[in-house]
Amino acid sequence: MPSANNVRSRARERNSILSRPEFMSLNHQPLRGGCGPPETRCGPKRAPQTKHQAIQKSEEPTDGGSKDRRESTKMPEEDCMQLNPSFKGIAMNSLLAIDICLSKRMGVCASTSSSWGGCRSMVALLALTGHGITWIIGTIVCLTRSNTLAGQEVLVNLLLALILDVMTVAGVQRLVKRRGPWEMTPGFLDCVAMDVYSFPAAHASRAAMVSKFLLSHLVLAVPLRILLVLWAFLVGMSRVLLGKHHLTDMVCGFALGMFHFSLMETVWLSSNTCQTLISISTLSWSPFY
Repeated sequence: MPSANNVRSRARERNSILSRPEFMSLNHQPLRGGCGPPETRCGPKRAPQTKHQAIQKSEEPTDGGSKDRRESTKMPEEDCMQLNPSFKGIAMNSLLAIDICLSKRMGVCASTSSSWGGCRSMVALLALTGHGITWIIGTIVCLTRSNTLAGQEVLVNLLLALILDVMTVAGVQRLVKRRGPWEMTPGFLDCVAMDVYSFPAAHASRAAMVSKFLLSHLVLAVPLRILLVLWAFLVGMSRVLLGKHHLTDMVCGFALGMFHFSLMETVWLSSNTCQTLISISTLSWSPFY
């Protein structure tokens, strides 16, 4: 016969085994109607997940995380460094850096607090002599007062050359959109003439074209010819001193002005054509005469 202590120890072992989580369902009595525990038998049955759905659920957070990781690792284009730059790229970057450095140093009249700030008004007045609006208005006034056919022919072609220069420079500036060496808001006349950006220099282009035009079509003495060339150079330099343009903008402006002169010489309008244009502009032209 087993003793009472052995029976008690066996009962304790049986109770401890049944209290484990895997045997908890054996301790509950079945409910009426044959329904087991609510969490195991009477609860709503869930549809079994397929393998494809399980893979999709497991991949959803990883896709978002990978996208965030890719976006965070992407660097802006200006921060990316070319590992093997070409000689041409190195030379261009070096020239641009030298151009910006020299242009900023030469902007001695950029503000009243600059080293040559006291001469700013004088330099601005010199730059005004090369402004597009000034030359267009002056050419129209001279055209209305001219009485000779030769003078009207020259003035009409000069007026067309000035309009061509203004439109071409404004179009190139809109395409390139290069800012000046110093951050400045354009003035009223600059906005009217559409001279908002830095490249190419509109004043330099206009001064080169006008000086070459006058030297070719006017009979001038040698001192006046020298003064005309010096005026064109000083007008281009005045914009650099005011901090409006870079040196390369001025050089390209001079080249563009010479191109405009060559183009106008190629499509030069005759005296009869100029008289027709004058008649149309003054509303005195008739197609029957």
